Amino acid sequence: MLPKNIISFHKQNQKFHLCRKKNLSKWIAEVVLKEKRALGDIAFIFCSDRQLNKINHKYLNTNNLTDIITFDYCDGKIISGDIFISVERVRENASLYQFLFLDELHRVMIHGVLHLLGYSDKTKKGKIEMTQKEDLYLSLRPLKIKCFT
Repeated sequence: MLPKNIISFHKQNQKFHLCRKKNLSKWIAEVVLKEKRALGDIAFIFCSDRQLNKINHKYLNTNNLTDIITFDYCDGKIISGDIFISVERVRENASLYQFLFLDELHRVMIHGVLHLLGYSDKTKKGKIEMTQKEDLYLSLRPLKIKCFT
């Protein structure tokens, strides 16, 4: 059983409801355990393009639109961090690549977790490895988390 509030979900002015949060938390915890790490505190913050762009500019000194920014607070094998996700960017990318919104959202969420686990997409080889890991872990999602309103 997961301790309360290890994985948390927050939204900043977003009009969507993420359901099955306990199942999402369990899935993410299982991913961390499969990678032979321990779960610390992970916060998912769902925001707008504008909010994420401000964070991108302030902390990364870039002015590009992105779907996710991950802040790593890991301590050894304990995985912790804040994962900011632009709901607008996820919606647009889902439409562009013809994926369901929820599938794209889960892909972006697990992408952030993979960054906390030490994976990087800065190189072509790293991108391929991360995509393979995303596909693997998305295939392990329980059907019970495939819901949102």
